[in-house]
Amino acid sequence: MGTVSVKIKILPTSPEVDLEGLKETAKKIVEEKEGENCHFEEEPIAFGLKALITIFDYSEELDVEKVEQELGKMENVNSVQLIDMRRAIG
Repeated sequence: MGTVSVKIKILPTSPEVDLEGLKETAKKIVEEKEGENCHFEEEPIAFGLKALITIFDYSEELDVEKVEQELGKMENVNSVQLIDMRRAIG
């Protein structure tokens, strides 16, 4: 099977949440669930709130929903949403 590129949006509970701390925890979760090449983008939402976009490679054979559920259990996270998943080429 192949590899898919996954983007998951993590919305913190408030603008005061430490995004660097969320990044460290999210990366640890992704790697524990066999994700690779994890990196992040920040997306401004409103009133200083920023969403964290987690981007990583994942095997098609594995269930990405398990990663999504674990990310949703992180402290100071309001919601988690899979926003893109497509087959990686190359």
